[in-house]
Amino acid sequence: MIYTVTLNPALDYFMTYEEIESGAVNRTSQTQVSAGGKGIMESRMMSLLKADNTAWGFLGGFSGQYIKDFLTENKVHSDFTAIQDLTRINVKLQTLKDETSLDAAGPQLQEKEIQAFIDKFEVLKADDIVVFAGTIPKTLGEDFYQRLIQKVKEHQATFVMDVDGHKLLETLSDHPLLIKPNREELEGIFNVKFERNDQIIPYGKKLLEMGAQQVIVSMAGDGAYLFTPEKTYFAAGIKGELKNSIGAGDSTVAGFLAEYSKTKDAFQAFKQAIACGTAKAFSEDMPTKSFLDEIYQKVNISEVD
Repeated sequence: MIYTVTLNPALDYFMTYEEIESGAVNRTSQTQVSAGGKGIMESRMMSLLKADNTAWGFLGGFSGQYIKDFLTENKVHSDFTAIQDLTRINVKLQTLKDETSLDAAGPQLQEKEIQAFIDKFEVLKADDIVVFAGTIPKTLGEDFYQRLIQKVKEHQATFVMDVDGHKLLETLSDHPLLIKPNREELEGIFNVKFERNDQIIPYGKKLLEMGAQQVIVSMAGDGAYLFTPEKTYFAAGIKGELKNSIGAGDSTVAGFLAEYSKTKDAFQAFKQAIACGTAKAFSEDMPTKSFLDEIYQKVNISEVD
């Protein structure tokens, strides 16, 4: 079983405009409501691929209920911890030129709610994978992921870190199965600036030396690298119309895990990862299975010396 952990999920309200004028009344041409959060997006993609997974996290209020119902309707299995406070609502503004995200703060969590969530980790088995994704509500403290990682290790399960920048470094000594920084995050981690994509290679390998079992570095339309202890691979970017980049990175992680959990084949998992991330970026919401299969056929991966 793969468990995705979204500690700070959101009800995402997408609003589309031709353009936005500051200080004026702007009327949207289209709206859409969706369940947001990195782990939730990963669970949605893995469910599309029919990979066994369960979405964990905290949900409360009418917004939390909407997310729970949304996932049920989309055939995503979840087991969230109920809270009294309201799950946050984020507003995503999309225009012809760019995307702007207005993200709310997380809920206040009570100690009994936190303990109820931690207790869920007692079901873990040695073959299970836990994906820690996204931000931590301030109520939980900055060390909360470290506490949960120790619970994973107690049950001899493994974990994946899908978090921003320097938070990755804090977990490398515990040997995550996979991490996926993007190019900009990698620059921030090592305080460097890449003029060419091939300059990324020594830094991807450095993350392996620091403890990660496998590393994907994404470069948006320029493709991605996969670093394993044995080999390094490059996946070329795929041309297409960008429709919604939100969740593309999460879908990349989901695609990798959906395949790797079954085959332990990093190359094939990388191929599925690229297909899922690209298909998500080329779709308004989650891609159809047929479109995902179409993109999969276009994935081009080469081995890097």
